[in-house]
Amino acid sequence: MRISEFIDPRGIKLQVALSSQDEAIDKLIALHEEVGNLKDAATFKEAILAREAKGSTAIGNGIAVPHGKSSAVAKAGLVAITCPQGVDYKAMDGKPSNLLFMIAAPDGGADTHLEVLSKLMQLLMDPAFCKTLVEAKTVDEFLALIDAKEAEKDAASKNDAPVAAGTTKIVAVTACPTGIAHTFMAAESLEQKAKELGIAFRVEKDGSGGAKDPLTAKEIEEADAVIVAVDKNIDMGQFDGKKVVLASTKEAIHEPEKLFEKAKTASVYHHTGAVSKKSDDANESIGRQLYKHLMNGVSHMLPFVIGGGILIAIAFLLDDYSIDPSNFGSNTPVAAWFKTIGGAAFGFMLPILAGFIAQSIADRPGLAVGFVGGALAASGATFANPGGAIPSAFLGALVAGFAAGYFMKWLEKVCDKLPQSLEGIKPVLIYPLVGITVIGIVMCAINPIVGALNAWISGVLSSMGTTSLVPLGIILGAMMATDMGGPLNKAAYVFGTAALAEQNEVGWMIMAAVMVGGMVPPIAIALATLVFPKKFTVAERKAGPVNFIMGFCFITEGAIPYAAADPLHVIPSLMVGSGVAGALSMAFRCTLMAPHGGIFVFPVVGNWALYLVALAIGSVVSCLLLGLLKKTVEE
Repeated sequence: MRISEFIDPRGIKLQVALSSQDEAIDKLIALHEEVGNLKDAATFKEAILAREAKGSTAIGNGIAVPHGKSSAVAKAGLVAITCPQGVDYKAMDGKPSNLLFMIAAPDGGADTHLEVLSKLMQLLMDPAFCKTLVEAKTVDEFLALIDAKEAEKDAASKNDAPVAAGTTKIVAVTACPTGIAHTFMAAESLEQKAKELGIAFRVEKDGSGGAKDPLTAKEIEEADAVIVAVDKNIDMGQFDGKKVVLASTKEAIHEPEKLFEKAKTASVYHHTGAVSKKSDDANESIGRQLYKHLMNGVSHMLPFVIGGGILIAIAFLLDDYSIDPSNFGSNTPVAAWFKTIGGAAFGFMLPILAGFIAQSIADRPGLAVGFVGGALAASGATFANPGGAIPSAFLGALVAGFAAGYFMKWLEKVCDKLPQSLEGIKPVLIYPLVGITVIGIVMCAINPIVGALNAWISGVLSSMGTTSLVPLGIILGAMMATDMGGPLNKAAYVFGTAALAEQNEVGWMIMAAVMVGGMVPPIAIALATLVFPKKFTVAERKAGPVNFIMGFCFITEGAIPYAAADPLHVIPSLMVGSGVAGALSMAFRCTLMAPHGGIFVFPVVGNWALYLVALAIGSVVSCLLLGLLKKTVEE
């Protein structure tokens, strides 16, 4: 299928004047809607904005390629706008974008369109070609230019000259998180530069439809060096023993010659794990690396916490407290069933957390050791009582995960010095035996210390009166609204789920304050777009009511596009309202036995009527602050 067959001529608008990124997105979505690519334009826009919130899709050189994958897409398609005077699309190079393509991909649909899109991304790496597209006067001329360039590209790929003896051979892999745009543009940039430098070159593109043009074992073996230009995990084991240059897709797009220069003096890569490693670890700060490892554990843990926690909450809802207060949650057969199943899922929380933190640090060798460390943190094993005496709980699991990961990383380096004949027994005998033994010693030593710390914290929280808990509610609520899905938001949420695991009133109050703090931002945004419409663009007003749904479902991320557009005014407004809601939740002694769910778990909220009051007041406070602080938008 040719690129021109993939674009409906009605989806191309030339010589368009654009005043903002929001206007550009709206016009491109309108084109998709006009040619019948969308089932629901508003829902598709959410996908586009969610992608933009992670970083602008303007890649520089005057090109922007916004894209989204959504169930709101009826059929895969491409639309385009040229804007000769340019529009600020927050490009990497700070320059305005004058050539904009928007990709609509169906969620879960076939990926046959990716080959067409990958070819387009490669063509756009030619600045002269992009200039001719921007200068096109008619849609027919625009499509004819694409056809001619595509034919030229196809012919060039078929007529590659044989590699002369002595020619430098380099292979590469490119990959970005979505696998649609940057993956293929990075590959094309490297291919063009390799041709200029006379280098024999092959590149594997790890796109959303899987690897395209995968490298063979023979090609990797014969290569003088490997360039790994990726923004996500890939399997690095295949490059063991080769000279490897680690980079991002951004570097490959904008500085390909530097990467080929680095390839000449690159160090040899020795792979010690069985699966992928982050390619950018060496360039990250220690704090960033620790956060990344922690989030790997948390993201794997949350399904167990949420599923098990809600089932336990249902058990409390269905049980009869008067039968036996000491056995509340298991007094009736139905409640006992929910409590048992939920408890089983909840019981995996600490081993999963520790295991996947360790796996993020040391790959597969760290996984089993981390699991065992997390289980020992949960059981409370000590030297005096290996069967369990003093659980170190959440804090102990964190220690176990990082201790297991870094110990196993060290052990792998030590084992590299062993004879080659022992290579086969390292992963099946040495790593698990030594690792589990050491983590057993570590956990038996720290469980009494961390367990005592946990007991002290629990005692302090339990002894706190309502007045003392209010400041904690303010802090947790404000943190939930600070970066909405970022480190501070995640830290507050993790603190809430850890408190929930204690299964006491204070823990339930903390979880309630955390959730109400996370519900306020989207609801406040939705309210403000209705009460203060002049403070928002047309596009923001249209998308505003959707945030009511996201807020009531405890999806704080619905407020991200608004915060990203005006962070200095929006974020403080949302933080204050969320802090007020968290404080009121604590003051009203509202409790929540489930770690997620929004209004769907309100039946298990203690003092639910006052909880609604806290939510309403916090949302109104943020709404009023938005109206006061945000500037009026000039249409």
